[in-house]
Amino acid sequence: MNNITIHYTFLPHTDPEASLRFYRDLLGFEVRQDVGYEDMRWITVGPVEQPQTSIVLQPPAVDPGITDQEREVILSLIAKGSFAGMTLAVDDLDAFYQQLESAGADVVQEPIDQDYGVRDCAFRDPAGNLLRISQR
Repeated sequence: MNNITIHYTFLPHTDPEASLRFYRDLLGFEVRQDVGYEDMRWITVGPVEQPQTSIVLQPPAVDPGITDQEREVILSLIAKGSFAGMTLAVDDLDAFYQQLESAGADVVQEPIDQDYGVRDCAFRDPAGNLLRISQR
């Protein structure tokens, strides 16, 4: 059987500089690539201690096959936090929550013990992507 790992996952961004401030400066991820083409930017970030796992922050709805109406729907879903999301895990959820909240991150849910056995909280990144953060 193959040893499968997650190499890249993709999240949309609507403001590359705000995304850099959030993922690099607030979450502490390292920037692995920052690539531009015309007026678009793809920024690859990831945890310093996990060089094999990366998040590509990409411009949303840039596929030339997408209609203007479809692009508007996608941008609307991103803004509502209904388009994409990700779950992260930390050793000290409450301390991490306090760090993000005090830095002005968009809080969706304070740390709570879920009925299904997980303690977590939730934030939105600058594009509106939902980030759940679990106690490791």
